[in-house]
Parts: sequence; C-alpha cells; structure tokens
Amino acid sequence: MKNLLGNNLKVTQSMSRNGNCWNNRVAESFFKTLKYECVYRYKFKSFFDAHYIINHDIKWYNTKRLHSSLEYKTPLEIKQEYLNIKNKKVA
Repeated sequence: MKNLLGNNLKVTQSMSRNGNCWNNRVAESFFKTLKYECVYRYKFKSFFDAHYIINHDIKWYNTKRLHSSLEYKTPLEIKQEYLNIKNKKVA
C-alpha cells in the first residue's frame, strides 16, 4: 500500500499521533453519508456504473446538499466564503 500511495503526489500521509482520530472525523462522516445516501441504494452493474453514480452523488453533495452543521449551506458555498475572506485579508 505504501508504494501505491507513495508515488501519488495528491496523497499526504496523516501526521497525527497514534490513536488520535480527530483528523479523520470529516472523512469518516462523508463516507458514512455517501454509503447511506448513495451506495446502499443502488445495485451497480459494473465498475463504470458505480463510478458514474458515485461521482454524480459527490458532485451533488458538494454543490446542492444543504448541511445543518454549515448553517444550511453547501460545502461549495462555505469554500467560496472562506476564499472571499482570505482574499480580502491579502488585499
């Protein structure tokens, strides 16, 4: 596994201490929701069918699904707000 991920420039190894799972909380929550709202609802006929449906669901999750923990905004809206605030501080 290390060799597979070691060659990928987009993957960074977690730097938290052993047994400290706080940095995984967001990812764990996302994958739980993805499984519950998407994967368990379909019987995929092929890898490509699964890829298409899961990819479509992830795009919907980030751009359309409202999150109560984000004041009923989408992750994309929160990202845009963050970037706007960051750009104002730099300018």
